[in-house]
Amino acid sequence: MRHFLFILALTCSISHLFAQTESRGYKAVTDKFQSAYNAGKYDSIFSMLSAETKQALPLDKLTGFFTNLKTGCGQITKKQFIKSTSVAASYKTTFEKALFMLNISIDNNASITGFTITPYNSLPVVERNTTKLKLPFKGEWNVLWGGDTKELNYHVQSEAQKNAFDILIKDNTGKSFKTNGSSNEDYYAFGKELTAPCDGEIAMAVDGVKDNIPGVMNPMMALGNCVILKTDNNEFLFFAHFKNHSIQVKEGQKIKQGQLLGLCGNTGNSSEPHLHFHIQNVENINIATGVKCYFDKIIVNGQLKSDYSPIQKDKISNQN
Repeated sequence: MRHFLFILALTCSISHLFAQTESRGYKAVTDKFQSAYNAGKYDSIFSMLSAETKQALPLDKLTGFFTNLKTGCGQITKKQFIKSTSVAASYKTTFEKALFMLNISIDNNASITGFTITPYNSLPVVERNTTKLKLPFKGEWNVLWGGDTKELNYHVQSEAQKNAFDILIKDNTGKSFKTNGSSNEDYYAFGKELTAPCDGEIAMAVDGVKDNIPGVMNPMMALGNCVILKTDNNEFLFFAHFKNHSIQVKEGQKIKQGQLLGLCGNTGNSSEPHLHFHIQNVENINIATGVKCYFDKIIVNGQLKSDYSPIQKDKISNQN
């Protein structure tokens, strides 16, 4: 059958941050959408569209599409919320004869402003890294967030970042800055070299995002300056919040373990200079699932550990 793709141009960009809880508004709209589709009441779906969407997709075209879809794929038997961005929600949608991904966008009036129905593709399942990794820095750093529980790691609420670490440098008094922390230069981590934990290829490199004033975050550019390193085992290592204009690699570049990626900074959704690091199963963070990260041989709180995944409050460094 013909696969349908309808996208209304949206006025705001999709955020890198996404929610893992289905909102009441999206649930109500998609439940009504499913009921109307299964009942063959396509005029009811049309009534749910915003004025602009009705102009872009007249009733006769909408009816024709859904009639063909029903003939080829049958009724919707199940839909499963996957995630939402700032402008859309995604649902794994099971029909009697097919499996699709429904992406749908609504406005403040709960009117549908755009949607896509495309074949659902299963993504690779990666439980943990098999590539042997070193820590991506020199010296001893502190794990601010890391672990498998919400208490140890707020990232667990995010599908892509659920195994992420936030890592910075503290002194013997537990402070991450030298004097009053009012400038980035006052923080121990700011400007420190960040290096490749293994050999691989640069899948993405973003630079040019300004460093924040400490305490003032930039959620519109949530990841700040960032690098994605693809390993030979198809694991995607994600580094975020680099210092502005410090990225030393480019997309497609082959790199070796220990090679300089850039400098630690305070860009994006960051309140102070630190490294955000996680592994995911695919390159696109909006559809990715986080991968548990283990480092090969590192010093943890003064003791050598092998194949270890750090947790909050660990003091970590590479084995010399």
